[in-house]
Amino acid sequence: MLVACIPAMAQFEPSIRLELPISQNSEEFFDVTTLGDQGVLVNVRHGDYYSSAPTKFSFKRYDTDLKLLWSTDYKIDAFYEPVRSARTEHYLYWLLKETANEKIAILRVNLTDGTMETYRGDLVTPMDIFHFKVLDNIAYLGGYYRSRPVVVSFSFFDLTSKVLPGLYTNHIQLNNIEVDEQRRLVHVMTDATHQRNCEFTVRTYSYEGKLIRTVNLDGNKHSLISGKLLPLNDEESLLVGNYSNDCTPYSQGVYITRIRNAASPVGESTVITPTEDTRYIDFSELQNFFNYMKPKRQQKMIERLARRKDQGKDTKFRYRLLVHDLVPTDEGLMLIAEVYYPQYRGSSYPYLGAGRSFDRYQEGYRYTHAFLCGFDKKGKLLWDNSLPIPDLSSYDLNQMVQVSRQGNTTVLAYPHDGEIHAEVIQGGKVVREQEKYSLKKLRENEKVVYSENEQLEAWYDGHFLACGFQKISTDRSLAPPREVFYINKVTRIPDDPDTRPSSRSASPDDTNATRKTSGSKQK
Repeated sequence: MLVACIPAMAQFEPSIRLELPISQNSEEFFDVTTLGDQGVLVNVRHGDYYSSAPTKFSFKRYDTDLKLLWSTDYKIDAFYEPVRSARTEHYLYWLLKETANEKIAILRVNLTDGTMETYRGDLVTPMDIFHFKVLDNIAYLGGYYRSRPVVVSFSFFDLTSKVLPGLYTNHIQLNNIEVDEQRRLVHVMTDATHQRNCEFTVRTYSYEGKLIRTVNLDGNKHSLISGKLLPLNDEESLLVGNYSNDCTPYSQGVYITRIRNAASPVGESTVITPTEDTRYIDFSELQNFFNYMKPKRQQKMIERLARRKDQGKDTKFRYRLLVHDLVPTDEGLMLIAEVYYPQYRGSSYPYLGAGRSFDRYQEGYRYTHAFLCGFDKKGKLLWDNSLPIPDLSSYDLNQMVQVSRQGNTTVLAYPHDGEIHAEVIQGGKVVREQEKYSLKKLRENEKVVYSENEQLEAWYDGHFLACGFQKISTDRSLAPPREVFYINKVTRIPDDPDTRPSSRSASPDDTNATRKTSGSKQK
C-alpha cells in the first residue's frame, strides 16, 4: 500500500492509495463495490488468455482506510460463465449460467466475513438474461425468449423457478426491474408500441410472484422512455424519468407522476392519462439545461426558442439520456441524468465489383453534460442545474458523474485523463466552479505513463473513490514500467462558510444566465 498526495487546491486533502498488481499470465477484470462507511469490496475475475470464460473469483474487502479485512477465492465450475451481479445490504450475488442449457448457479458472498454459498437450479425456459435483482431469498432474472420478455423468480429455499405472469407477449420490451425491500415488492417496467402509440407499463408483484397491480401510462402525446420509482410512504410513490414525443429513444424532456401503492385486483389496470397528475417538463423549460454550451451558442439557442414560442411552434429535442437512480432529499427527490451520444467510426474498403464499400461501427460513447432536477414530494419542480462534461468518452455506457451531498450543497465530480473534475452546487446555483484535481503524481521519482478505464464513485461522508488502470514508470531506473489497478480515496474538505456563489450562478428567474467551462482545454 502506497500513500500519495493530491495537490492541495483548496478542496481535497491527501488521499490513501492502494495498488493491486496486474498479472502478466492471465486476463483479469476488476469490479469495485463501495459499501459506504463499511469500506469497499474488490472483485477480480481471473481468466485464461486462451479462453474468454473466467476461471476464478477473488474477493477482497477493505475498510475505509483501504486496509485489508478479509480475502477469499471461488473457483468457477467448468461450463459456467458469470452473467450479472447484484448487491443487497449484506450480500453480493453473482449469477452464473451454462451456455448450452438452462442450468444456473447463484453465488452469495457475505460482505461481513467473506463466507460463500452457492445455489444451483434450472430455469423454466431458455432465455437471454439482461436483468438480475435479489430480494431476501428470491432472485429475479429478466430477459427474452424468442424475442418475448420473460421474468423468472428463483428461490434459494427449494431451488425452484417460476415465470412471473402477464409479460410473455409480442411487441413488449423490458425496461427496468426494481425491488422495494421495505415493502417486499417487485416492480417490472415495460414499454410497447401499438399502432404508433407507445405505452409504458409498471407491473407490481408480491414477493411470491403474484401480480397485484398494473399501471398503464398511455402514450398518445408523450412516450415514456424510462422510469424510476421512489416510494414516499406506504400509500404513494413517485415515478420519474424521461420522455419523447415520437416513440423513439431520443428525449424531449423529463416527467414525474404520483402512483398510489394500494393494490388493485389481479388483472385490473389503472390507466393514467396525461393530465395534471403527470407533469411533463420540456428541456426548454429548465433554467440551466443549456449551460454546457459556449455563451454565444447558448444565447442563440435561447433566442431561437423564444422566437419559435412566439410563433406557436414547438422545438423538437433529440437527446439520449442515461438516467441515474433517484436520490431522496428532505424536500422530495433529485433526478440526475447524463446526456450522451454514440460515437461511430467509418472505414471504406474495396469489394468484388466496382467502387468501394463503406463500413460504420460504434466505438463508444461521448458525453456532453449532466443535468439535475429537484422536485418536492408533490412532483413540483423546485430547481435545476447542469454540469458540462466536454470531451469525456467511454467505451461502455457507464454513469460517469458522481454525486455527494454535504449539508445543503451537492458535489458533482467525474474522472477524466487522470484527474477529477469537481463542481459544487446549491440547488440552481453554482457555489464553486468546476476545478481539476490531479491524481497522477505519486512518489517524487515516479510518473504515470497512461491511465485508462477511469472510474469514480461517491463513497461516504464526502469521500470519493477513484480507480482504474495505470502504467507507472520510475525515473533513472532500468526497470520496465509497472502496470497496476489503483484505488484512491479522495476526501473533499467542505468550503469555507463565507464562500460566495460564483459568477456563473443562475437565479430561478434568470433564464438568460450563461456560464463558461473553466480550466484548460481537455485532451
